[in-house]
Amino acid sequence: MARVSYDPAILHMALVGYEAEKEKIEEKIRELQAELKGKKAPAAAAKRGKAPAKRQMSAAARARIAAAQKKRWAEFHKQQAAKAGD
Repeated sequence: MARVSYDPAILHMALVGYEAEKEKIEEKIRELQAELKGKKAPAAAAKRGKAPAKRQMSAAARARIAAAQKKRWAEFHKQQAAKAGD
């Protein structure tokens, strides 16, 4: 296997670039930590209570929905039979 040698100047410049990026990232982390400092929990987690009551649907409404669904399925099966017959 051939041995690859890198120019030390290139390695040094790469190291300098990575350290600069590292500093930027660490600065952003410090900013975020400063914003979070002193707060107990995020707002979404702090708001806990009873779930809202479920809505009641009348029997007539359920019957209308069921009839509409049956009609849609009948139309679907009718189209599928027509495609199969072609």
